[in-house]
Amino acid sequence: MFRVLREFWNDQRGVAMVLVAVMLPAIVGFSLLVIDMSRANNLQNDLQKGADSFALATAAELDGQSDAITRGDRALATLVLNQYTFTTTPGPQDLAAAGVTRRYLRSIPGTSNGVPGDARAISAADVITDEIGDAKEARFVEIRVTPVGFATIFPVSFLTGGTENSWTIGAVAVAGFTTSVCDYTPVFICNPYEKTEAAGGLTLEQAASNREQRRRQLILRGDKFYGPGNFSFLDSPLGTGAKALEEALAVVKPAACFAQNGVSTKPGQNAGPVLDGLNARFGLTSTYVDSDPPSPNVRMGVKSVECKSGAVKKIEFNTAAEGTTGLNRDGCYSTGSCTPLDPANPADAGMLGDGDWKPGDYWNSNHLVPGSSPPVARPFPSGPDVPWTSSGTNAATRYEMYRYEIDHGLIADESTSGDTGTPLCGMPSISIPDRRILFGAILDCEELALNGNQNDVPVRAFGSFFITEPIKDGKEIFVELVDITGRGGRGTLDNFLRDEVQLYR
Repeated sequence: MFRVLREFWNDQRGVAMVLVAVMLPAIVGFSLLVIDMSRANNLQNDLQKGADSFALATAAELDGQSDAITRGDRALATLVLNQYTFTTTPGPQDLAAAGVTRRYLRSIPGTSNGVPGDARAISAADVITDEIGDAKEARFVEIRVTPVGFATIFPVSFLTGGTENSWTIGAVAVAGFTTSVCDYTPVFICNPYEKTEAAGGLTLEQAASNREQRRRQLILRGDKFYGPGNFSFLDSPLGTGAKALEEALAVVKPAACFAQNGVSTKPGQNAGPVLDGLNARFGLTSTYVDSDPPSPNVRMGVKSVECKSGAVKKIEFNTAAEGTTGLNRDGCYSTGSCTPLDPANPADAGMLGDGDWKPGDYWNSNHLVPGSSPPVARPFPSGPDVPWTSSGTNAATRYEMYRYEIDHGLIADESTSGDTGTPLCGMPSISIPDRRILFGAILDCEELALNGNQNDVPVRAFGSFFITEPIKDGKEIFVELVDITGRGGRGTLDNFLRDEVQLYR
């Protein structure tokens, strides 16, 4: 009897079945937990990817324009397929009904205070509440995605009293849009059309996209106050001393980058560096940087020139009464009939011309057939590569004429007074044809109440301006608007742009 009991006690056959039977609930439970965790993790990942996609698509529209939020909402609703599958009615749905909400932000902790990884909560001051009036300030968007809920397979309610078998899993993403330019001149220009736009008239974008408006000559003035058309300087890594400023204005591609979200103004009345720096583009100073000699086309109505050591020592220009004057000024300047940009401020009459510079007359005076006697002008340009005319609404801009002369080898043509577009005093010309383009940030100075040195100043657009004639005193620069970045632009500045949409949270 004892032998049988001892054998039974020592017999281990079937013990595995006993252990499995004992551990089976734990194994099943652990398996269910793994499955639940995998399901929850996949759900959260899917939701986060959706939130990220929504945020990036929306943020790409936040370019500082007055309709940025409208376009952002349109992108949110249409650019990402919202195949929402976590409800009883799967398929494309209204975003709000599907649990997707958004709010636009002017700033977020970590971007304005410069603290990397700043995870502080977004405050009321960061959130834009007036989405119409403050749309230009929208720089970030926060997207929240919240599903109806997640139900577990494992009965977690058995573990602890009050524990639920379902909960909600959401996702949050914050994205922002930044545009920057590199190789840009450290200059800012107060938006010349800010007043007319505020009055419901001409806007900067309309002017940039219309040849008739681009043809109007603009006088940039280096006054102490910031009104439409005034210019001054930006803080840049090139320095702000007189020599650094002169070089930055003289070279074609200064080694400086500026962000549209915010630049720092560094005003100063540096008439000498402005004159010398910009006139180096015409070969009228001896201080130009060796790598950046004059433009290949410096036609400017020269009457006489005195050279010394390969540089201009003394120069005299023709007057309108004496003959050709290079790219002529707008007609309203001679008659005093230019329309003020600000109707309430007649003192700024003449800052913006009427565009009546008569390109046909310029051509006939400056492009004589070589050796013709009596002097005969070449036929005015025509053909498939000439989208402009000699007069009328579609008359050529000065910049278009300048480029045509370069592109068709007409720089050496003489005018009726013997002037040509060849650089003076035997100076070598630069190979880049756009040597007379001035780049600058365009700011809405009055809306921003710009005054003195300020940081984080938002840029309305980056622009390019064609310098139509040499600078006489450093405080007035005659230019034509060529192009701007963003809406209304024609794409000629795309190679300067660095557009970046990124997730911040």
